[in-house]
Amino acid sequence: MNEKQKLTRLVLLRHGQSIWNRDRHFTGWSNVALSPAGEEEARAAGQLLKQAGFTFDACLTSGLRRAQDTLALALSTMGQQNLPVYRSWRLNERHYGALEGMQRWAAIRRFGLWSIVSCQIRFNASPPCLALDDLRAPVNQPCYASVDRSQLPLGESMQHTLERVLPLWQNRIVPEIRAGKRLLIVSHKNLLKTLVMQLEGLTGLQVMRLSIATGRPLCYELDASLRPVRRYYLSALNDGARKAAV
Repeated sequence: MNEKQKLTRLVLLRHGQSIWNRDRHFTGWSNVALSPAGEEEARAAGQLLKQAGFTFDACLTSGLRRAQDTLALALSTMGQQNLPVYRSWRLNERHYGALEGMQRWAAIRRFGLWSIVSCQIRFNASPPCLALDDLRAPVNQPCYASVDRSQLPLGESMQHTLERVLPLWQNRIVPEIRAGKRLLIVSHKNLLKTLVMQLEGLTGLQVMRLSIATGRPLCYELDASLRPVRRYYLSALNDGARKAAV
């Protein structure tokens, strides 16, 4: 790489533990709060970014409380709480359909083991879908009233999740990165997997095997073609933050 080549930093952050993560519920688009441990994870992420000297031009997050609260706590810890923030339903977690709100074993008893396992290991497998009149369906929730009903899911495969976020990726995120803006994106496990898929050219099988750590900043340094030159998590040592290559 040419030493004079300018790299642009992009940071992806999975929200801290939510109360339903803690209690092992399928969460998806359900708008639940962070657990106390999740709030601490959010502050710790902000501290890591602050110690490592990260600054940002703008932030993006989902329409869900647990991601928005993680972002707010991290920015407050960094002393950068006045940054512009763009919120979008396209950055919401994968929608788990009729599984939303259910604990794992209850879901298995109701829908069968393969219905649950297949949507967690296959890129194009969907969970059991919600009925259109179910109150959990986004079409029945006032916060999504401005969204075209045909675009709101009743349950999503990872393929559907990717298709949902691609317009935002192509029309907003990529242009801002190309303009040299340093972005912090705070979102959810499966949604962030689809962004990593775009950055690294992963296959569907690789995406399903990918792990995204909770509350740990995943940092990319991108060249002018948006190719990752470096990829690493920030992690803590006694002397502050270090870069842990992954």
